[in-house]
Amino acid sequence: MRAIKSTSLEEFYQQASGFTGKDIHTLLPSGINKEIGHFNVFDISETIQQVKRKQPMPYNRRAYFKISLIRGRNRAEYADKIIDVTKNALLFATPKVPYHWFPLDENQAGSFCVFTDAFLIKNKSGVVLDELPIFRSGGYPVFEIDDEKAEEIGRIFKKMREEITSDYEYKYDLLRNYVLELIHYGQKLQPATALRSSQNASSRIVSLFIELLERQFPVESPHQRLMLRSAKEYAERLAIHVNHLNKVLKENTGKTTTEIIAARILQEAKILLKQTDWNISEIAYSLGFEEVPHFSNFFKKQTSVAPLAFRS
Repeated sequence: MRAIKSTSLEEFYQQASGFTGKDIHTLLPSGINKEIGHFNVFDISETIQQVKRKQPMPYNRRAYFKISLIRGRNRAEYADKIIDVTKNALLFATPKVPYHWFPLDENQAGSFCVFTDAFLIKNKSGVVLDELPIFRSGGYPVFEIDDEKAEEIGRIFKKMREEITSDYEYKYDLLRNYVLELIHYGQKLQPATALRSSQNASSRIVSLFIELLERQFPVESPHQRLMLRSAKEYAERLAIHVNHLNKVLKENTGKTTTEIIAARILQEAKILLKQTDWNISEIAYSLGFEEVPHFSNFFKKQTSVAPLAFRS
């Protein structure tokens, strides 16, 4: 079992080079070194050789964002959900959320682009990717779409592939617009409730609490430790009374502050148990438990199995 890690862009290109048989330097877009951030676009059929062997794509926390148009039968497995795709899918991947991607047949096609948050900094809209509904934790990351929508999205990727090889001086400005077009396309596919703006104090509290909670993750080192663990600590950071925080969260989510925190810690615990070689003591420490028995009791209470049993 290997240690979980963030997949850097360098590692991504090493993998892509192995899949395509091309030199890394030939995969890099021209002129990208002059840019803030990074962007590139690929044809899936040229880069995913695992499809032929029906093996899952690597389960890593990536250091970049990714938007994919995938045509074929597939399954996406997240810590809290499994999504089956029978024909066409539009997928949005954020560095915060790890997942497994299982191709279920050999007839895979489509395109994907990778980019860093810094790539969109130059855009005058001042977009912050983590604040967009499409990239929020717990959102809707995969959309199954019909052939007509797949063709429409495919045309955007086609323009990306054509533009990135052009000598147009402002091609990266144009590519930013194509990325934003895909993002807005995906956000239109989300349920209306997921896109509803926060207009009142309660919804702002919920939004700020979730943002504060998600900032604690992912846990990427046994030496890293959660800074906030209790409802009181979160309330103090938000400058509100803990009773008010509990009331707002209960009314809006149906769960108490403690329940939401526990669920997120449990989600991270499952990831660390399955995807790292850290021992139980290291995992317990990183998640804020003073003693291993405290972590074991917490995990067993939530799942009815002991951590070691879950790992095996």
